Amino acid sequence: MTFAKELLDRIGSRRTQLGLAIRVTVAATAAYALATALHLMLPLWAVLTALIVTQMSVGRSLKATRDYMLGTIGGAIYGGALAILIPYSSEAGLLGLLVLSVAPLAFIAAINPSLSAATVTAVIVLLVPTMHHADPMTSAIDRVSEVGVGAVTGLLVSFLVLPSRAVRQIRAAAAQLLELIADAFTELLAGLTRGRDNDALHRIQDGIGTAMVGMNAIGAEAERERAALLSSGPDTGPLLRTVLRLRHDVVMIGRATVVPLPVEVQMRLAAPLTEVSTAIARFLRSAANALREGAGAPPIHPVHVALQHYAEAVASVRQDGLIRGQSSDTAERFFALGFSLEQMHQNLRDLDRVVGEWAEAAAGGPAKLAE
Repeated sequence: MTFAKELLDRIGSRRTQLGLAIRVTVAATAAYALATALHLMLPLWAVLTALIVTQMSVGRSLKATRDYMLGTIGGAIYGGALAILIPYSSEAGLLGLLVLSVAPLAFIAAINPSLSAATVTAVIVLLVPTMHHADPMTSAIDRVSEVGVGAVTGLLVSFLVLPSRAVRQIRAAAAQLLELIADAFTELLAGLTRGRDNDALHRIQDGIGTAMVGMNAIGAEAERERAALLSSGPDTGPLLRTVLRLRHDVVMIGRATVVPLPVEVQMRLAAPLTEVSTAIARFLRSAANALREGAGAPPIHPVHVALQHYAEAVASVRQDGLIRGQSSDTAERFFALGFSLEQMHQNLRDLDRVVGEWAEAAAGGPAKLAE
C-alpha cells in the first residue's frame, strides 16, 4: 500500500507529462484509424506526423503543425516538380535528381530549421514511386494527404484531450525560477564573509540560465495561444522581463561578492545583510507559491524595512571611514553591492505588481477582464 501510494504521488506530481503521454497515444491511434479509413497509401506518415505535432502545450502544437505543414507542402511541390520536369531512366539519373532535391532544401533548412520537413518530404516524393510504381504527382498528393491527416488529428487532440495551456505552464516555470533566484541570492550574500571562486559562482548561475531559456520558450507559446484567442490572461511580457531583470541582479550581486568584505565591514553589516537575505529570499519564495496557486502577492513591506536598515548601516560604515584605505577593487565591489541591491529592490516592486496582476486574472478580476 505504501509503495502504491508513493507511486501514485509521483505520477500525480507529473500530471503535465502524463497528460502529454495520453494525448500522444490518442493522437497516434486516431491518426492511424483515420488514415486507414481513408485508404491512404502509407498510414505510417499520418501516425508519425500526429506524434510530431502533439506537444506539451497547445501553443507549441500550433507552431509544430504550422512548421511541419509548410515544410511538407514545400517539399512535396519541389520534389514533385523535379521528378516531373527532369525525367530519369536509370539509377544514375535518380541519384543526380536526389542530389538536386536534397542539397538546396537542406541548405534552406539549415537557415530556417522550421522547414526541415521539406527535405524529408522531397526525398519521399522522389523515392516512393520507384518502390510502388506510382507517378510523382500521385506520390506528392499522397504525402501531403498523409501529413495533413496526421497534423489535423494531432492538433485536434491537443485542443480536446486534456489540453495543456502554456499560460498555465508559465506560472510554474516562473515560480521555479524565482525559487532558484532565492536560493542563489542567499548563497551569494553568504559569500560576503568567505568569498568564492568563479567556478562556484558559475555553478550557482547555471541552473538559473537554463530555467530562463525554458521559461522564455513557454512565454512565446503562451503569446501564440493568446494571439489565436485560445487562452486569456495577462500579457506574459511583464512577468518575463521582471524575472529576467531579477536574474541580472543576481549576476551583478555575484560579481560583487566574489571577494569577502573587510573584517571590520563584515562585523558592521552582518546583521543587516542577514535581514536582507532572509526578507528577499522569503518574498521570492512566497511570490513563487502565489504564482503557482493564483494567489495574491505576498507582503513586500519586510523587504523595504530590511533594505532601509542596510542602507543606514552602509551610511554609518562610510561615515566612520571604514572604506577609506581599502583597495580600489574592494571599494568598487562594496558600492556595486549597494547599487545592485537597490536595483533589485525596484525589480521586486515590479514583481509584487506583476504577481498581483496574475492573481487578479486567476480570480477573474480586472487583469482578466482587460483581455
